Amino acid sequence: MEANFFERVYEIARQIPEGKVTSYGAIAKALGTARSARMVGWAMNACGGRDDVPAHRVVNRVGLLSGKHHFEGTNLMQQLLENEGIEVVNNQIVDFEKHFWQPKIQK
Repeated sequence: MEANFFERVYEIARQIPEGKVTSYGAIAKALGTARSARMVGWAMNACGGRDDVPAHRVVNRVGLLSGKHHFEGTNLMQQLLENEGIEVVNNQIVDFEKHFWQPKIQK
């Protein structure tokens, strides 16, 4: 179950457009498991080294870069987001609503 769930999380993460972000909870809700945001976080933590999953585009529900310590370097997550035109101040996305991408509910 866990590996399948993780792959479903990665499938949604791959759909996040450049310059946009989504939240752990939004991914969980799209998968029909609204109460599993923490599991989505675990999936994102486990995808280190996978270039096909843009984990830097997944943040917490208020735009905080809560997963940043899982990226190499001091500010890699922030740098990746800024390279896509997303302003980050104090580990938080400045205009979260503008950059938020809502994943479609999976069937």
